[in-house]
Amino acid sequence: MQANFSFSTTTFLVASAIALLFLVGLILTFRYIISKRAEQGYQSKSGAIKNLDPMKVKKKYASADVFRYSQQFFFIGLAMTLMMCVFAFNWTTYEKKVDIPQDALVLEEDIELEPPRSAEPPPPPPPPPPPVIEEVPTELLEEEDEVVFLDQTVDQETAIEYKPAPVVTKEDAPPPPPPPPPPPEEEEIFVVVEQMPMFPGCEGESDMAVRKKCADQKMLEFIYKNIKYPPIAKDNNIEGTVVLKFVVDEKGKVGNIQILKDIGANCGTEAVRVINLMNEQNVLWEPGKQRGRPVKVWFMMPIKFKLVQS
Repeated sequence: MQANFSFSTTTFLVASAIALLFLVGLILTFRYIISKRAEQGYQSKSGAIKNLDPMKVKKKYASADVFRYSQQFFFIGLAMTLMMCVFAFNWTTYEKKVDIPQDALVLEEDIELEPPRSAEPPPPPPPPPPPVIEEVPTELLEEEDEVVFLDQTVDQETAIEYKPAPVVTKEDAPPPPPPPPPPPEEEEIFVVVEQMPMFPGCEGESDMAVRKKCADQKMLEFIYKNIKYPPIAKDNNIEGTVVLKFVVDEKGKVGNIQILKDIGANCGTEAVRVINLMNEQNVLWEPGKQRGRPVKVWFMMPIKFKLVQS
């Protein structure tokens, strides 16, 4: 029967620290023993090797020969290496359990998602004001001076001085200014499309119902893995549901995040931070499609804050 061992990260680190301390202690112990024996060999006359062939000995003093322990050190190192390999191969990392509230995607109350209003034509200009009728003065002009008529008769002997009429040059008027550019057309943001946006991670599923369920589960795991309960809400035992709406564009990025319902105590801010975290970690949604074309779609997301009873 083959035994199956598994070690957590804490167990592996503790075992590694113990092995390191044991190895350091073993080295210091052998170093102390060898140094003591070397000192005794230096001080004792009998420690000197006499009447021996110098080609057959490695050290002048036999007590200072460290090669005598090479075999012991080899087996100790081999045993520690095998032990570290066993620990490394059986090192098991456990994923952090994500607590997802029940009915996390169910809204407790109906919240209508107001569709975006289309651009309305500008109102017609106001009608011109009615003409003002001025009253004609009833007083007549009084004759102040007597009118004198001049004699302007002309005969054959009258000399007439001819003056040519001045030539008036007409300048060309400047061209009118170009009309202002038309306002940019705002791309329509859909509320309901043929294929709604889905969180990534389940693209291999062929059945759309199974794929949608898998995508919702992946989305909930991402949200409740990264969400942090605000301390002020935890201290005041504030629980509830924050409802957000955001846009998933044609490339799968989220944006235009709005809070539809907030419970206060920085819970709404924390919910917005988690949704923005998708762009920071380059988590791209599968965009919604209308008639086979990726389009921008509004998506409504409830995020529940519930304190875990310890």
